[in-house]
Amino acid sequence: MVRLDAGWTDLGAWEAVWALSPKDDSGNAHAGDVLVADSHNSLVHSTSRLVTLVGVENLIVVETADAVLVANKSSSQNVKFIVNTLNRHKRDEHAYHRKVRRPWGWYDVIDEGENFKVKRIQVKSKASLSLQKHNHRSEHWVVVKGKAEVTCGDKKLILTENQSTNIPQGELHRLANPASSPLEIIEISSGSYLGEDDIVRFEDDYGRAAK
Repeated sequence: MVRLDAGWTDLGAWEAVWALSPKDDSGNAHAGDVLVADSHNSLVHSTSRLVTLVGVENLIVVETADAVLVANKSSSQNVKFIVNTLNRHKRDEHAYHRKVRRPWGWYDVIDEGENFKVKRIQVKSKASLSLQKHNHRSEHWVVVKGKAEVTCGDKKLILTENQSTNIPQGELHRLANPASSPLEIIEISSGSYLGEDDIVRFEDDYGRAAK
């Protein structure tokens, strides 16, 4: 056993992130596409768009594709009250995010509204989604990059760029990438319920199939 005096800080609050981050001459720490003018001692974190600060100080500004947080730096630990409010109003922004990682790759919810949802899906080389069905929605897949192996009922087909197929509601189906490069598709879902829990898995490479 060797004694280690490395220091410790709780990164459970954005104020701690500001304290440990490199700063400009005005004490601002920023990451992403950020422009700052006449502002001091603030943290700005941008992930998907331009964020600008003008004439402010001691702020925490965190922009993601899901939501934007603006808080006084001294109150950054009180974000938990917002999470509690989201729970109380049965909102799901704190639990479900626009871009979601999966063992086979990821999906990004581009747009959604009443009875429809549009996703951009990327599948890793040689990876496969589960053999599944949906009880409340149908899907339309368009390949935009790579090669897709699609199982739909008792049929199996290969799709390449600009080709598409329909997955009827309730039909057993699977999406796989047989190639050595990533597969990207656009998925358009339509139906009475589009929640992520409307998936019944029958076979899965990652142990998620129903037992």
